[in-house]
Amino acid sequence: MKIVRVESRLLPLRLAEPYTIAYETVESADNVLLVLETDSGLRGLGCAAPDEAVTGETAERTLSTFRDVVEPVLRGTDPFRSEQCLQTLAKPLAAQPAARAAVDMALHDLLGKQAGLPVWKLLGGFRSSIATSVTIGILPERKTVERAKELVARGFVALKLKGGADVDGDVDRIRKVREAVGPDIELRFDANQGFTVSQAIDFLQRTESSRVEHIEQPTTRDDPALLGEVKRNSHVPVMADESLMTLRDAWRIATGVWADLLNIKLMKVGGIAEAAKIDALAEAGGLRTMIGCMDESALAIAAGLHFALARPNVAYADLDGHLDLFDDPFAAAVRLENGILHPAEGPGFGIDSKGITRPG
Repeated sequence: MKIVRVESRLLPLRLAEPYTIAYETVESADNVLLVLETDSGLRGLGCAAPDEAVTGETAERTLSTFRDVVEPVLRGTDPFRSEQCLQTLAKPLAAQPAARAAVDMALHDLLGKQAGLPVWKLLGGFRSSIATSVTIGILPERKTVERAKELVARGFVALKLKGGADVDGDVDRIRKVREAVGPDIELRFDANQGFTVSQAIDFLQRTESSRVEHIEQPTTRDDPALLGEVKRNSHVPVMADESLMTLRDAWRIATGVWADLLNIKLMKVGGIAEAAKIDALAEAGGLRTMIGCMDESALAIAAGLHFALARPNVAYADLDGHLDLFDDPFAAAVRLENGILHPAEGPGFGIDSKGITRPG
């Protein structure tokens, strides 16, 4: 079997409600669809969610890369020699992890469709569903509490609050949300690099009674060793996010004992194959992982979900980047029920290029 056609197109997606994190306000998300078609008629789907602030990519550059680099390399190749395909593209796409992730997804989708199995079973099939957290951006205290109560009423069991711009305000919001939602809802906090070490420690000490599940990337990614300083002074597990972009980053974090948890985002690390290496390294170092996301079409969310379902070392999922997107053509790629994510039925990622789920 050979790849005979490589197609790509822009997926301009609008957010139902803009949100604010420590360093920006986000109003829209341009994703890029990649389709690999074989001479047997199988079509493998991938999706890139480039983010210039995180991955250094734009949608326009990703489109050009698919047309000018990926298509000439992959046309005529055997898609089931995926490691060879990915290795050939590793150097030209070294600075474009979201583009690499889309290629990786499409190759996994093709393999699943050829095998007649969902990707999560091909990868190990550890579980068939997983709870996801849902994110609340930086909002005034009253609106934060209202949003938290609304999400709990919809069935979510884990809330992630964004912060990092105002320690006192963050402490107040965490305390008020805990009062509002009760003791059984998981509260997670993401500072998005906004704190100094002393600010992070202060925040954790003042929110101890609120039982924060973990704190994500409290300090700048430019000096990941700062995470270790927070960890050594924290009763709450510390998670690396922006500090983790590559397998080497994971090794440095694990061997430096700088974090307790790693947030693996396919768009940051370059896809499922690379995520598997990072998860294995984390497990060897005694770290658990979370599968996170950017603002992604449900197609890309599905790839993260299938990986999370397959791996026993994955302790958490934060796969909510599709929930507030208008007109996502691949919304059926995942199913959310009471805060629990389920994959679509069918082989591969269970969906075709028109956004229609495939029968099992």
